[in-house]
Amino acid sequence: MKAIVYEQTGPSSVLKLRNKPLSEPGPGEVRVRVVVSGVNPTDWKSRAGGGGSTTLETPKVPNQDGAGVVDAIGPGETALSVGDRVWLWDVAWGSNEGTAQEYVVVPAAKAVPLPDAESFDTGASIGIPALTAHRALTANEDGPAVLSPGALAGRTVLVTGGAGAVGHAAIQLATWAGATVITTVSGDRKAGLARLAGAGTVINYRTGDVVRAVRDVAPDGVDTIVDVNAPANIGTDLRVLKPGGTLAIYAANPGESLNVPIRESMSRNVRYQFVLTYTVTDKQKRHAVAAVAEALRARALRVGEDHGLPVTRFALEETAAAHDAVEQGAVGKVLIDVASVS
Repeated sequence: MKAIVYEQTGPSSVLKLRNKPLSEPGPGEVRVRVVVSGVNPTDWKSRAGGGGSTTLETPKVPNQDGAGVVDAIGPGETALSVGDRVWLWDVAWGSNEGTAQEYVVVPAAKAVPLPDAESFDTGASIGIPALTAHRALTANEDGPAVLSPGALAGRTVLVTGGAGAVGHAAIQLATWAGATVITTVSGDRKAGLARLAGAGTVINYRTGDVVRAVRDVAPDGVDTIVDVNAPANIGTDLRVLKPGGTLAIYAANPGESLNVPIRESMSRNVRYQFVLTYTVTDKQKRHAVAAVAEALRARALRVGEDHGLPVTRFALEETAAAHDAVEQGAVGKVLIDVASVS
């Protein structure tokens, strides 16, 4: 089978198209024929490494997210069947096998049924972004542990960077759960995308007064902030966050630090929640996967231009270019077509 592999960390040029033998699923595992692979910032950052070039002990296949069709079932697995459509999450975490290949063997729990009405594009777009968004939205001390319709009723959520993949998922999940959703963006096109995603109030932070606009909607402040750039936003965040509110931080550049205004944070009893979906507790991950699966069934998580998350496509052999596109800040979701739908 065809696979993209890298044998050392470094720039995208380390990614090579290779032929690999087909692996058989073991107990509790399934093999999935990957139709679409999704690219996230952590994918290119893992491939790049910490700087310089490090030779790996074992070649790695990149990419955490994907969607496809169950092709083979390992011994003892009964929840899935050959031919089931599934979406995949955290595939490359703790493994050398990612989704940038024609077939991948995964623990059955990492292959979640994809509704027939939903596309493989959606399935390949939701793993890391939606699971991250779920943890951020459930980080509030007195909030729900798992999202469902009405779970965030009466609450106000601010999503910074609402046109990004995590921001898009946060808007859709928060709206589905009944929250009032405010988001900030950097331009008119992104504002349009955030509205299509379902945000009730969209603020261009480059031209508008974010604090005033947020306070117009939420005079007492917002309950939760899902923040893509806390170092730049911390001052504004503390001015719009409700006392006892939560600032959920899910993104950072390598080596980046956050200068926390201690007195201002103390006076508002702010809760800081740093989020890395790979290392949340097993219970938190189960809650997130279950909620995202329910939202998918409800058609509350959608992708594509009409839903506020435009898709940029690459072929499998163009995976290096796909990684570059994400690293360079492509708007929307970057997907890799691995196999044809049949």
